[in-house]
Amino acid sequence: MKVFLVSLGCDKNLVDSEHIVGLMHEAGYEFTDNESEADVIIINSCCFIHDAKEESINTIFEMAQYKTEGACKALVLCGCLAERYYEEIPEEIPEIDICIGTSAFEDIVKAIDEFFDEKSHITCMKDVGFLAGTKSPRNITPYNSYSYLKIAEGCEKHCTYCIIPYVRGDFRSVPMEDLVREAKLIAEQGIKEIILVAQETTMYGTDLYGEKSLHKLIREISNISGIEWIRILYCYPEDVYDELIEEMATNEKVCHYIDIPIQHASNDILKAMGRQTTGDEIREKISQLRNKIPDIVIRTTLITGFPGETEEDHQILKDFVSEMKFERLGVFTYSAEEGTPAARMSNQIDEVIKETRRDELMTLQQNIVFERAEDYIGKEFTSIIEGKIPQENAYIARTYMDAPGVDSNIFVVTDRELMTGDFVNVKVTGTNEYDLIGKPVD
Repeated sequence: MKVFLVSLGCDKNLVDSEHIVGLMHEAGYEFTDNESEADVIIINSCCFIHDAKEESINTIFEMAQYKTEGACKALVLCGCLAERYYEEIPEEIPEIDICIGTSAFEDIVKAIDEFFDEKSHITCMKDVGFLAGTKSPRNITPYNSYSYLKIAEGCEKHCTYCIIPYVRGDFRSVPMEDLVREAKLIAEQGIKEIILVAQETTMYGTDLYGEKSLHKLIREISNISGIEWIRILYCYPEDVYDELIEEMATNEKVCHYIDIPIQHASNDILKAMGRQTTGDEIREKISQLRNKIPDIVIRTTLITGFPGETEEDHQILKDFVSEMKFERLGVFTYSAEEGTPAARMSNQIDEVIKETRRDELMTLQQNIVFERAEDYIGKEFTSIIEGKIPQENAYIARTYMDAPGVDSNIFVVTDRELMTGDFVNVKVTGTNEYDLIGKPVD
């Protein structure tokens, strides 16, 4: 039978989807790019914020039409939406035939086989002990220059705005030997950049080895032939530790790039968010990183319009952004997620105010980024090729400063024939808003 898969949401969900594909391939299922000819349609869903939940629901109804207009005989819902609403889905969305939570997708083949044998709705829940990478095969996308390596599952921070602990469970590290084995498989595909992801990467190993072990994992992966870049995402500022910074500073394969979601700078708002740090502590951590690694690029995300955020709090955040001059920054308006403590707070902020504050922060950040981009003109950067722009003598590439999908690009203008995954030295010749323009140099 033929299978069509839709993967929504974050990069961690994408890794889960690749494991689902691996399990289905191993069981003899064939995948198709044409949803109308698929016997089985799988949706790996997201519900992190309202917009993601809405996208997942819309996708369900879009795919459900192929039960009457195509060959679909089984519509399967996986991931966060399935986990969060597994009790409501059978009644509210009867188009779903099989519902599989975030940590139970190892049973997906069994569930589909049983469905076709019995022609009955099946709900598979919840094996929170299962970790992708420990038991299941993975069908790694071979045509990318990069691949994600999910090193842990779940989170125990319990920030007041976040549903992740409720849908992903407690923090659980994947054993190091399993991750090294998976990283070797990635390298064998010709992929040169590994991006380490989890709900929180900095706590890796604390549950298995009794201490923070991300720096040890990085060292093991850097010994794998073929891996040239290692990038680290989702590091909570209070848990970025000295040995990790030292490994980043001294290991030549580690990109001088770190993603640190700080969310705010006002101590009152940080406390209301349940964050375990203060504005001054964040300043100290950023200062430590920049002193130890002068060319480091720091990416962060902010939430504006959190319940109770005053104009004074907003000004504190604006001043903080102006002071820190983050190389990469994204701003989200607060989304009240049902079941979270923040959604029950009485002092919710009007949507117009949220959006106005977000726009002010992004305008401020835009000026910072544009000024910095001008400073890059004339400098050279090693860049990894992502693909060619059709009908043009130009390629899309990334420097160490840019994570795929969220950051900028550098457009490489050349008559030379380049391949995805090639590393090229590029001299910056100009800018195009957030992106750079350059040409190869010998």
